[in-house]
Order: sequence, then C-alpha cells, then structure tokens
Amino acid sequence: MVAKRKEEVPIYNRLAALRAERGMSRAELAAAVGINPQSVGFIERGDYGPSLELALRLSRVFGLPVEALFSLEPLPALSLQVYGKEEE
Repeated sequence: MVAKRKEEVPIYNRLAALRAERGMSRAELAAAVGINPQSVGFIERGDYGPSLELALRLSRVFGLPVEALFSLEPLPALSLQVYGKEEE
C-alpha cells in the first residue's frame, strides 16, 4: 500500500502530531489502516508517500479531510491554523 514516490516533490504530513494528540502509537495506527507499523514511520518521515486509498483511510481514522493530513506545501503548526498564533 505504501508507494515509493519517483519524483522529488516532498509530501508533508501531520501524522505524528495527530497520533500524539490522540495518544496513539504507530502500531495502533498501522492496525487501524492495515499496514505495517514501520510503514507509518516511513510516511511520517516523508520517506514514502501513501497511495490515495491509504491517505483516505488515514484521514478516516482521524476524522479529518485528507488535506488536513497531507500537503505538497509545508504545513503550518496546528495552533497557528486553529488559534491564529504560535504555541507558547
């Protein structure tokens, strides 16, 4: 399910932050979407980009639109997006 990207365009993501916010381990997230926990780490680090299907399954786990999890542009801090300010 995890496809190695051929191009050098990075895919930014918030998986680690969202997992931490929900107290979820890599193993728990992996089990929820049917992949290996190591694959979660690869995706979080940007080593691999998820397939569209996997990105949609991940977004379903967190109850967020896929564009809240993944972007072709660096993602601003959630506190900045939600509250309009940097975390203190």
